Amino acid sequence: MNHEFQMLAKTFKGLEQVLAQELIELGANNVQIQRRAVSFTGDKRMLYSANFCLRTASRILVPIATFQAKNTDNIYEQAKQVDWAQYMTPKTTFQIDATVYSDLFRHSQFITYRVKDAIVDYWIEHGGVRPNVQLTNPDMYLNVHIAGDTVTLSLDSSGESLHKRGYRVANTQAPINEALAAGMLLLAGWKGQSDFYDPMCGSGTLLIEAALIAHNIAPGIYRKGFAFEKWANFDAELFDDISSDDSRERDFEHKIYGSDAGFYAVQATIKNVQSAGLQRDIEVKQIRVQEIKLADRDTDGALVMINPPYGERLSQDKDVLRLYQDMGSTLKHQFNGATAWIISSNEDALKCIGLRPAKKIRLVNGDLECLFNKYELFKGDRKTWKKSL
Repeated sequence: MNHEFQMLAKTFKGLEQVLAQELIELGANNVQIQRRAVSFTGDKRMLYSANFCLRTASRILVPIATFQAKNTDNIYEQAKQVDWAQYMTPKTTFQIDATVYSDLFRHSQFITYRVKDAIVDYWIEHGGVRPNVQLTNPDMYLNVHIAGDTVTLSLDSSGESLHKRGYRVANTQAPINEALAAGMLLLAGWKGQSDFYDPMCGSGTLLIEAALIAHNIAPGIYRKGFAFEKWANFDAELFDDISSDDSRERDFEHKIYGSDAGFYAVQATIKNVQSAGLQRDIEVKQIRVQEIKLADRDTDGALVMINPPYGERLSQDKDVLRLYQDMGSTLKHQFNGATAWIISSNEDALKCIGLRPAKKIRLVNGDLECLFNKYELFKGDRKTWKKSL
C-alpha cells in the first residue's frame, strides 16, 4: 500500500467542504466532495495521517470492491469473488457495518449477514477453516455501502468512530459530537486568533476542540488505537513518525472561557479539560448565562459559540424561550465587538435571541436538523457599526 490508492473520509451533513479543505491541507490528492463524505487518494502515510489528524472525519474507508447488485444473492456472489486472502487470514476476526441508500435494499442487517456468509464460504472453499465474526475489538472492520444498485465493500481503517477522541472521561446529557464541534469551529474561521467563550459549555467539548485547533494539536493524540494497526501490512515505524511529530503545533496567546449554570456540567468540563491536558488554556466557572458580567474584559474580536438546550417542544416551552431571550440579552450587552455562533434545532427559539443572523448554515446534530447562526455583536447602533467596516 505504499502506492497511491483510493480512500473515502466519512463526515456529517454540512461539514463536507470543511473536511475537503482539511484533506487538501494535509496533502491528499484528487479530493472530491460526496454525500456526507469526501473521496481522495494518497499512500499509506496519508491513510495514517488522515486518521490521526482530521478533525471532521468520522472514519476513513479503503474501497476494495465495487459492483452492481439487484438483490442480496447478487451481493453474496460478488462478495465471495473478492480475494479475501489479500486482506485477512482464516484466523482474522471481523465485524461488518452497512450503510444503505437504496429502494432495492431495506434491511442493512441482512446485508451484513450475506457478506459475512460470503467471507465464511470463501475461506471454507480455500482451506476449510471458518473465520469468526467478533462484535467487540475485532481484527478487521468492514464497511458495506449501497447507493441504489451500486455496492462498495471497504476496509474500515479507523475502527471506533474518529469523533471519539479519547479525552472525554465525564459526560452531561446529550454532549455534542466532537467532530461536529470541530467542524463548527472551522466553519466559524477559528484558528486561535482571539479569546473564545462558551457560556453554556456542558461537558466542555467546544472548549477542548477550540484549544486543540488553537494549538494545532492532532485529535488522534488521545486515541488508544486505530483499526489499521492490526492490518498485516501495518508499518509501525511510519505511524510512530506521524504520531510523534509535533512540528506543526503552535503557541496560543489568548484564553478560552467556559461557563454553565449546572454544577455537574462544570465538574464534567473540568475533568475532561484535565484529561486533555489543557488546563492552562481553559478557565471554567459556574454561572447562569443571564448573570454573566464582562464589563472589565475586552471582548472586541472574540469568538462566542453556544450549543444551548433545544428541548422537544420549544415553541410551547416558555422557560426555554426565556433562556434564549436571556442569551441574546447577554450577548448584546456583555460581548461588544465579538462574533457569536449558535446552533439549535428550533427556529422559534432562535428568533427569541433578538439578533439578526449575519449567516445561517444548516447542520445535523445527532438526528436533529439544526441552524448554525452567526451574529455580529457590534458596538453601538447598527448604522455606526456598518460605517466603521
